[in-house]
This record gives sequence, C-alpha cells and structure tokens, in this order.
Amino acid sequence: MTLWNAVLVAAIICVALKTLGYLVPARVMQAPRPARTADLLTVALLAALVAVQTLGAGQTIVVDARVPAVAVAAVLLLLRAPFLVVVVAAAVVAALLRLWGWAA
Repeated sequence: MTLWNAVLVAAIICVALKTLGYLVPARVMQAPRPARTADLLTVALLAALVAVQTLGAGQTIVVDARVPAVAVAAVLLLLRAPFLVVVVAAAVVAALLRLWGWAA
C-alpha cells in the first residue's frame, strides 16, 4: 500500500465516521454522560496535541525553548490574561531563549 492509498483510506474512514455521527439520535448525545465525555475528550485531545508539539521532534523527546514558553503561556492563562498577550509572551520567551543559545 502506498502512502496515497493510506491517505485515501483514512479520509474515507473519517467521512464514514462523520456520517455515522449524524445518524445518532439527538437524545442520545444530549444525555449527561455522553455530553460530559465529549467535553472531556476535547480537552484531552488538545492537551495531547500541545504535549506532542512541545516535546516532540520526530521520534524523540526534546526539551528546548518551547517548554518554558508553554509554561509561561500556562501561567498567563491561569492569571486570565488576554489570549493575544499569552501568545506574544510565549513567543518572546522562546525567541529570547533561542537568541541566548539555550536549546536552539
């Protein structure tokens, strides 16, 4: 199987799963347990994406300027700073650390 075949199969599976989601009755999804599970699953997937993008570099775990930048962003989010301020502060921290030669 070539890469393009795998991509096409994955796309077809995604479309099929999305179509199956429309066939689920609304009353099932409005029940408390599925609604809470869907909310928690969204947060877990986002946290996993942030972790992979922060620590991953191919098949290895890398601790570089991204880790302190994400830590600064987390602290600012806990302090309820505006999102734009969070993004700019994290970018500045990462840029300064890379400028100073730490984990470039």
